[in-house]
Amino acid sequence: MSGKGKTIKVDYLARVEGEGALFIRYDDDQVHDVQLKIFEPPRFFEAFLRGRDYTEAPDITARICGICPVAYQMSALHAMEDALDLVPTPELRTLRRLLYCGEWIESHMLHVSMLHAPDFLGYPSAVAMAKGHPEIVRQALEIKKAGNALLRLLGGREVHPINVRVGGFYRTPIPEQFESLREQLLAARDLAEQMCRWSARLPFPENNQEFEFVSLVNPDEYPMNEGRIQSSRGLDISAGDYEQYFREEQVPHSTALHSILIERGAYLVGPMARFNLNYSRLSSRVKQVAEELDFRPPCTNPFKSIVVRCLEVLYAFDEALRIIENYQPPAHPYLTVKPRKASGCAATEAPRGLLYHRYGINAQGKITHAKIVAPTSQNQKTIEQDLRLMLPKFMHLPEDQLQGLCERAIRNYDPCISCSTHFLQLHLQHDQPGSL
Repeated sequence: MSGKGKTIKVDYLARVEGEGALFIRYDDDQVHDVQLKIFEPPRFFEAFLRGRDYTEAPDITARICGICPVAYQMSALHAMEDALDLVPTPELRTLRRLLYCGEWIESHMLHVSMLHAPDFLGYPSAVAMAKGHPEIVRQALEIKKAGNALLRLLGGREVHPINVRVGGFYRTPIPEQFESLREQLLAARDLAEQMCRWSARLPFPENNQEFEFVSLVNPDEYPMNEGRIQSSRGLDISAGDYEQYFREEQVPHSTALHSILIERGAYLVGPMARFNLNYSRLSSRVKQVAEELDFRPPCTNPFKSIVVRCLEVLYAFDEALRIIENYQPPAHPYLTVKPRKASGCAATEAPRGLLYHRYGINAQGKITHAKIVAPTSQNQKTIEQDLRLMLPKFMHLPEDQLQGLCERAIRNYDPCISCSTHFLQLHLQHDQPGSL
């Protein structure tokens, strides 16, 4: 076997959102090539945003993903409001945070229970897992249902919400609408705590890595909508400086761009980055559970990201209940503003990590350019690097087990491939009116 070249080739990755493949070439001595091959067709969102009204950006970008549409809406809203010097009232800001709580709950729990947990329990799918662990699946669905209820109330519907707009919401809830929801959230929060304790007992392969963690950091709260972009190695910038420090690169094997930190390379965004950089800002209940589980930062094993996601779900319930208990309806559901020629940018924390948007608009309020950098494109190079460093530790495994471990390693990052495939630049040239 010594010196014999081998390959791991997975034509279609299972239990990830979107279409991707994996190719690894290695021998007994080293790993020669690792490619996370994203082949889903690019959807050119930046290109067809051009020429649309600035008010349409939140609804159009929400269609990038059916699992984390709120993240795209919030980033678009903040970027447009940055361009227009529009500052939402504290009440509107708080409602947006509540909406984001709903998305963190439903997105994280979908990944934990349907996509990730089967890896640890030896099942090929969540359907198969449900036969052996029906209570875990039932609890996960109840938790996710509570997140969906928040999205439905604040967003108008659970998928691709329609109630948010630049300046606020089309309509805001009255306190009475939270009464029945509060009981559902309380019950689901207890289930979420149980899920934290269950996930911490799963068998984790040893795979601690050295990452540069990158996330928003807000001195007053665990970050969702706002904060400065910081890293575990000293980066500390505003969203306005993002493109001075981060660069996207095209690689032959991917229809999505790879994002790097200039002169530093790969970095990690997502729950582990938030947890490691913002642990002190979690709720007291979440920190108590984490300490009882002996699960404190730094967390550097991507396989343990399932525990971090469960802790963030528990935090999202704590935060949602805090907001509801102190809710004061806004005097007006939205602020109005006149368009002007301007540009603006923003970064928020999608469930999968940092999400960056930048837009330019003209005096009539039409979008002149758009740039969107999704979490998955930022993690692609890190995923490949993780596989390259992990494989030598497990070369002794039979090839089928080694392939399975590599697929599991990719799912640790909860990649949303569909989100990532809209970065290719599309240049339109009009030779004459009405033609391309």
